[in-house]
Amino acid sequence: MSEAGRSAVSAPSVIAVIGAPGSGKSTVGPLLAARLGQRFVDVDTVIEELEGRPISDIFVTDGEPYFRELEARRTLAELAAGGVVSLGGGAPLTPEISEALGAVCVVWLEVSARTASARVGLNDATRPLLMGNVHSRMVRLMAERRPVYAAPADIHIVTDRQGPEQIVEEICARLADLPGPQPAV
Repeated sequence: MSEAGRSAVSAPSVIAVIGAPGSGKSTVGPLLAARLGQRFVDVDTVIEELEGRPISDIFVTDGEPYFRELEARRTLAELAAGGVVSLGGGAPLTPEISEALGAVCVVWLEVSARTASARVGLNDATRPLLMGNVHSRMVRLMAERRPVYAAPADIHIVTDRQGPEQIVEEICARLADLPGPQPAV
């Protein structure tokens, strides 16, 4: 697409990128933000920076409920600040976050369990909910979360066979089809 075509893309002021671990949120998010001239933030990265430790350590030391509370506060703050916001894989399960997603544009990046397992690694210790047999846990996790991801999604893209740039192009094309007023970027 030409630069003129790129600048004509309309975009909502807040785009939440959701999906399972390995779906491409942290890769596609910054590319999408750059394309739209918006800020990008990865909520998991912000939490790790604020806490001074990896999420896996937070889970082990303080437990999942503590992490989910941190995640909810940070996610709501980042959504309020605007831009392209990559949420943690479990964030949409939290009622406050789920409710907030109803007020923003949501892009759901879907990936097969096989592709996600390959992307995150077979023994990724940085993803506490996937410890052990990554593939079998991924299958279960995706089955549980699929309806939660689908519910708020304005745009749904399967990422298995597309590169990040192709995914961004598809998102931008689909943004133009969304109803309602959207400022041109």
